[in-house]
Amino acid sequence: MIKNPQQRIRMAVFPVAGMGTRFLPATKANPKEMLPVVDKPLIQYAAEEAVAAGIETLVFVTGRNKRSIPDHFDKAYELETELAERGKAALLELVRNIVPPKVTCVYVRQTDALGLGHAVGCARPIVQHEPFAVILADDLIVSHDGGALAQMVEQFNELQCSVLGVEEVPHDETGKYGVIDPVATDTPGLWDVRGIVEKPSPKDAPSNMAVVGRYILTPRIFELLEQQGAGAGGEIQLTDAIARLLNEERVTAFEFKGERFDCGSKLGYLKATVEYALQHPELQDDFKAYLKSRFG
Repeated sequence: MIKNPQQRIRMAVFPVAGMGTRFLPATKANPKEMLPVVDKPLIQYAAEEAVAAGIETLVFVTGRNKRSIPDHFDKAYELETELAERGKAALLELVRNIVPPKVTCVYVRQTDALGLGHAVGCARPIVQHEPFAVILADDLIVSHDGGALAQMVEQFNELQCSVLGVEEVPHDETGKYGVIDPVATDTPGLWDVRGIVEKPSPKDAPSNMAVVGRYILTPRIFELLEQQGAGAGGEIQLTDAIARLLNEERVTAFEFKGERFDCGSKLGYLKATVEYALQHPELQDDFKAYLKSRFG
């Protein structure tokens, strides 16, 4: 637990150094986080969720061939000048306001692909001694309750301990996730975490409540990650460090209100594209008409 109860969540870490092999050849030269869902890349949806939760500093842990991510969040002088000269005011506002002026973007390089835990640890020189959020852009979450991370920040503000975003998954899919051993609390949708296991088989899973790409963690996790050896898949697993954190601090799990799309899979990405198109103010009517004509 953090020592200063007045601290708040100001920083969010985005591990974006992965290779995106499931989307090859599309991701051969283009980061998977830059794949568009309708008219925004995945990483922008994630950044917008963080900003809506009050995050002030976005920390991107990048790797090779990820140049387009900082370019996306940077100022585009030539494009802005051309749009201004052509009188494209609406488009000019779009590219100028990808992140608000008050939000700072910081980039850290993960030189070796050693797993999610290692990627999070790379952010330590920036985050230092503060509690912080972690967002995996692959998990695109639609929420009309302020955003998944905003809901988790609210829980953190009240509890002052680590909060893991979880959802119920089919028992036969526990091998895809970190799965918690939950203990009920008096708050609906909130559990104390007694244990956590990375990608357990259904017969070994302590529950079917899975951690799904949203975390709020105390800075103690950095020290545990530095001590953490390789785990499942030969990588430094964030789940393993959280399991050790449980021995020292309270860790909770929160079932946020929202619908998650696993955009790390092709099917999940396609589902997200369809659902976002059905909600898009410019496209929804024409797209619904197309679907009706295509499928009846």
